[in-house]
Amino acid sequence: MNLADHVDHRPFPLPEAPWVMHQAWCDFLFLHWPVSVDEIRARVPEPLELDLRGGQAWLGIIPFHMTDVRPRGTVNLPGLSAFPELNVRTYVRYQGRSGVFFLGLEASHRVAVETARLTYGLPYFKADMHWEREDGVIRYRSARTDRRGPPAVFRSVHKPVGPFRYAEPGSLEHWLSERYCLFTCADGVVHTTDVHHLPWPLRDAEVHIEENSMALAHDIHLPAAAPHAMYSPGVDVLVWGPRKVEG
Repeated sequence: MNLADHVDHRPFPLPEAPWVMHQAWCDFLFLHWPVSVDEIRARVPEPLELDLRGGQAWLGIIPFHMTDVRPRGTVNLPGLSAFPELNVRTYVRYQGRSGVFFLGLEASHRVAVETARLTYGLPYFKADMHWEREDGVIRYRSARTDRRGPPAVFRSVHKPVGPFRYAEPGSLEHWLSERYCLFTCADGVVHTTDVHHLPWPLRDAEVHIEENSMALAHDIHLPAAAPHAMYSPGVDVLVWGPRKVEG
């Protein structure tokens, strides 16, 4: 299947430039909490606008693992094309587009961390990470080892439950999951990176969080309530190179 032929679900057209990388995002756990707008605003640089839902900011903590990571026209390389990752993200708008803003990204592979920092300007950190699945239950752990950021730990046990579904447009599930670009900003200059995939196949998730200091590592306080949780087996993804957004 040619992913680039399936675009009816996208909120904006594909870039005219060719995609540069293929990835598969697997066993994706969407965990989201409503959080303080002021705390998020302090972490998101101008001129990016906060993308709010009913006046509320949201923070996502997303553990998953990557496979089939390869530049266009190449094949998988042992030890380089598959590794765990965990993202801490919120949502922003710029020039009419909604997208993702990453506060931090953990990965277990040093080359991936340094390449993403250099190429995409993303705040990646090296972490000691492990995941395993047994009898449908997924155990996940991540402990940051990178000294460029404060300590941050995440440990969970979770399992998908219930039938598959696709998020209804206009729903909170759709707003949290169906995002097709990310933004970075340095010295007031905004860059965007486009991604493309089919709509997320989703299930409910039963989650037990054993330890979580990911938000506090970014001076953000999570509410005591359980997170909004969704599981997806994953999607194949096309990734473009970053491009400067003219102001």
